[in-house]
Amino acid sequence: MPTMPRPLLSTVAVLALASGLGACASQRLEGPGRGRPGPQAALVEPLVPAIPSGAVTTAPLAPPPGVAAAPDAPPPGAPPVGGEVAAVAPNTGIIAEPVTPPPPAPPVTTTGRAGVVGAWTARDATGGTCKVSLSSAPALDLYKASASGCPNKDLARVSAWDYRDGEVYLYQPGGTVAARLRQAGGSLDGALTKSGASLALAR
Repeated sequence: MPTMPRPLLSTVAVLALASGLGACASQRLEGPGRGRPGPQAALVEPLVPAIPSGAVTTAPLAPPPGVAAAPDAPPPGAPPVGGEVAAVAPNTGIIAEPVTPPPPAPPVTTTGRAGVVGAWTARDATGGTCKVSLSSAPALDLYKASASGCPNKDLARVSAWDYRDGEVYLYQPGGTVAARLRQAGGSLDGALTKSGASLALAR
């Protein structure tokens, strides 16, 4: 084989190197996504199948192990039959104290003529007692009265009474005043007119 001159050999080597570099650049420009699909493009496919959409249903939880569910029992958390939920009063922690009834009202003492009508127990200075009744029935200008069991003769003859200027007058037949008394709370205190001895009438 004839020997090539050195300048020509150098030129051939440079052309061969330039041709190789051009081929590499052409392959790089025509890679994936630049004209023709690369090997990875064919592998991109949906891996998870689509889940069909539908109606969502719920069911009550099963009873705990060992507990039998009643056939007609409502599911846990459901309101009772009838749709009404009973209201529970809140526990305030306050204990109600027993209510003490008020004391009875004291008897009303009526003053005046109406307050002295009725039966009385008379007691004189000697300690003797008897019954004196002052009636509301009129007797001429006075009101009827009566006495029973009185040891004092002046008091035993009382047959009428009257109320004037806050005082009670006890009369004998003929208009003689047997005693004069004045209201003192629930009783009558005074004296016999003839003897001046003390006299008290109480209910």
